[in-house]
Amino acid sequence: MVAQEPVDPHLLAQLLEVSPVIVEELCQQLRTAYEADQRGFVLVKVAGGYRFQSHADLAPYVERFVLEGQSARLSSAALETLAIVAYKQPISRAQVAAIRGVNVDGVMRTLQQRGYITDVGRDPGPGLATLFGTTREFLERLGLNALSDLPPIADLFPSTDVMEALERGLRADQRDPLPAPDPVAAEPAPEEPASDDGDDLQPPSWAIDTEGDQDGAGEHPGEA
Repeated sequence: MVAQEPVDPHLLAQLLEVSPVIVEELCQQLRTAYEADQRGFVLVKVAGGYRFQSHADLAPYVERFVLEGQSARLSSAALETLAIVAYKQPISRAQVAAIRGVNVDGVMRTLQQRGYITDVGRDPGPGLATLFGTTREFLERLGLNALSDLPPIADLFPSTDVMEALERGLRADQRDPLPAPDPVAAEPAPEEPASDDGDDLQPPSWAIDTEGDQDGAGEHPGEA
């Protein structure tokens, strides 16, 4: 159920700790029981190993399901991955993941199933990673005659002048803003009357004491 390829009977024998002959007998019993019960899946032996697959009578329904899945639109993640492969091919799965910053195993598998990308060789470096490139189906879908008809990648990015202006703007935004002026402190103080050590200040009339007043202090009319 979990193997992606047919499982060798000898491997099954090692896992079950029985002889390969017993494995063959058990698999044959399962095959007979599935056929008798008219199960939707069968156990078959292909390429020297055993695997489960859908019953041949259900092939039209399985094909319809697969074709309907193919008509679904690609997600934004799939489109981004496809663009990376188109412009950077040949490229490995690890390199695509490094560019996108996320795991791309599922997306790459979807693009392969759709027939848009395929393996085109091996990386000569350590690990001999599989390299991927676009297919003829990819060109047909986009209406391109060759990969050279793809728009230059430089046209998809802002010019150098725009990038420099943007960078200057971002740097300016990172500076500490100037403190806002205090509206109270900004108002001018009211002007004081001009004076020189108080000479301009006029005392009230009752406080004026002339010399004549001082000489006649205490005198009242009728007392002379």
